[in-house]
Amino acid sequence: MPTTARTVLFHEIGGPEVLRIEDATIPDHPAPGEVLVRVEALGLNRAEALFRGGTYYYQPALPASRLGYEASGIVEAIGEGVTELAVGDPVMTGPGIEMSAQGVYAERVVLPESAVLRRPGSVDAVTGAAAWLTYTTAYGGLLETAGLKPGDHVLITGASSGVGTAAIQVARRIGAIPLATTRTEEKRRGLLELGAAEVIVTGESTPEAVAKEVRRLTGGNGVEVLFDAIGGPGFRPLAEALARGGSVVAYGWLDLRPAEIPWNWPLTIHMYANMILTGTPGGRRRSTAFLNAGLADGGFRPVVGEVFEGLDRIQDAHRLMESNTHTGKIVVRV
Repeated sequence: MPTTARTVLFHEIGGPEVLRIEDATIPDHPAPGEVLVRVEALGLNRAEALFRGGTYYYQPALPASRLGYEASGIVEAIGEGVTELAVGDPVMTGPGIEMSAQGVYAERVVLPESAVLRRPGSVDAVTGAAAWLTYTTAYGGLLETAGLKPGDHVLITGASSGVGTAAIQVARRIGAIPLATTRTEEKRRGLLELGAAEVIVTGESTPEAVAKEVRRLTGGNGVEVLFDAIGGPGFRPLAEALARGGSVVAYGWLDLRPAEIPWNWPLTIHMYANMILTGTPGGRRRSTAFLNAGLADGGFRPVVGEVFEGLDRIQDAHRLMESNTHTGKIVVRV
C-alpha cells in the first residue's frame, strides 16, 4: 500500500517563498531497479535555485514539481534486480536525477539504483550531503576534461562556492597549484587555510586587473587551466591569462551577460556539464571512487557553510544560498 513522506514541492516559478512542504505519495516498496532511501541530510546547489526560478537549462513540470539533486541517507528497501546496494547501506544521491519527478528534498525518496551511490561508513550524513556534486564536478572538470597535471597552475573563480572549495582540494590532491578568486578578505583567509596557494580578492577590481595579478603570480606564464563558474564580460580577460595552449572549463554562468572569447590566443574552451560524466556507468565508477577515496582517508574535507535543522527551514536555506554570503555548501538536516 502506498504511503506518504513530507516533501518539498513548488507549484509556480518564483523565489524561496514558493517552496511548500506537503505529503507526497511514495510506494511502500520500490519497483524493480529502484531503491527507497530514508533521507538524513540535503546538500543545496545553485542549480536548484535556478530550477525553482525557471532559469535552469530545463523547466520544472508544474504544478507540484519536486526539487533537489543531492542527499545522504540510509537504504530502507530495494527493488528486484538491485545488486550494488543493500538495506542499511549509507548512501549519497546525485547522478541522473530529473528534479521535477525525482527531487530529493523529502523525508523519503524512491530513486533508480543508478542515482544512489554507497557512502563510506565513516562519513556522517552532513558531510555526505555536501560532497557528491561538488567533488565529482571538480574531478570531472579538472582531471577528465582539462587534464590538469601535477605542477600545473589552475585559476578557480568563485572559489568560495561548494564546487570551488572542492576544486582547491582536488587540485592539491594531485599536486597541482590552485589559485583562487573571491570577493572579500574574510573569505580569503578560509581559502588559504583550505589549501589555495594564492587568493586574489576581487572586490571592486576589474577582470583585467585580476588577469594581470594571475600573470604576476605565475611569473608571467599564466595558468594551465581556468576553472570558471562565472562567465560574463570577465571571461575574456581571464581566458587571456592562460598559458599558451591552456584550457578553460566553464561549468557555471553566475553572470548571465554575454561573454567574449580571446582572439588569436591558442587555447581550448570546454563547456562542462557534470551529468555527461556521471550519466555513464564508467564515469560514475571513476568519479565515485575518486570521491570516496578522498573522503575515507580525510583528504577531502567538504566545507559546510551552515546547517539548517529540518525541512521547515528550506526557504531560509535557499535565501542564504541566494545571498552569496556563505562559503562552501549549505546543508539541511532532515
